[in-house]
Amino acid sequence: MSTYKDIGVEKVGHVGTIEIRRPPLNFFDISLINQIADALDEFDRDIEIRASVLSAQGKAFCAGANFGDPARQAQEAREAEKKGDPADNLGPINHLYIQAVRIFRAKKPIVAAVQGAAIGGGLGLAVSADFRVTCPEARFSANFTKLGFHPGFGLTVTLPELIGKNNAELMFYTSRRVTGEEAVKWGLANELVPQDQVKAGAMKLAAEIAECSPLGLLSTRATMRANLADRVMAATNHELAEQTRLRATEDFKEGVKATEERRTANFKGR
Repeated sequence: MSTYKDIGVEKVGHVGTIEIRRPPLNFFDISLINQIADALDEFDRDIEIRASVLSAQGKAFCAGANFGDPARQAQEAREAEKKGDPADNLGPINHLYIQAVRIFRAKKPIVAAVQGAAIGGGLGLAVSADFRVTCPEARFSANFTKLGFHPGFGLTVTLPELIGKNNAELMFYTSRRVTGEEAVKWGLANELVPQDQVKAGAMKLAAEIAECSPLGLLSTRATMRANLADRVMAATNHELAEQTRLRATEDFKEGVKATEERRTANFKGR
């Protein structure tokens, strides 16, 4: 297994494991999503690996992007410039979504171990997996509208398919936090276990998957997720356009500030 800066990667029997190591909140950026995509590519090339587990150290599974961190914004801008891509003028979010689509193109089943908060784009990352094992303490939130923002990471495609259009609308329009118990009831998560057993539960499910025929798994998953990555790519193109437009508004600045200050935002609609 290769060595990565912000993730730990191992192989346990026929299961590959990826652990996000940016505790306590595991905020993501282009680099982290790229590392996860690279690790999944590595798993796809390893004939011995049949399924994978995506987990995280710390308090949160992934709290999404840290919009209040100027250092993150500067670093993402530098990384975007290095790409030399014609789409550079769309900014760092575009490059993050390019890497995100790579995750959806992974060929083998992924089980996410959601032991804490999966917020915003972190929810999108959790939903990119085939299955989620979680606990009562976990929280799932598409908090984009509370930021004065538009959903991203392909959630406008993946979330309605997972929990139904109306439940997805409820999460989008309210930005509410859904508990682990609610997540299982809605189909947002598959299994509920005690918090200290989340990763073990995910490993158990991945091992169960890995007992099956690798060729049968690849074939069946390709059928079940047919065109998903392409649909996510189309969705992120639209999401990006809306996010780019809304980032320039006063409401977005107020939403980010209110979130940092843990207060209700005073939106003005401009």
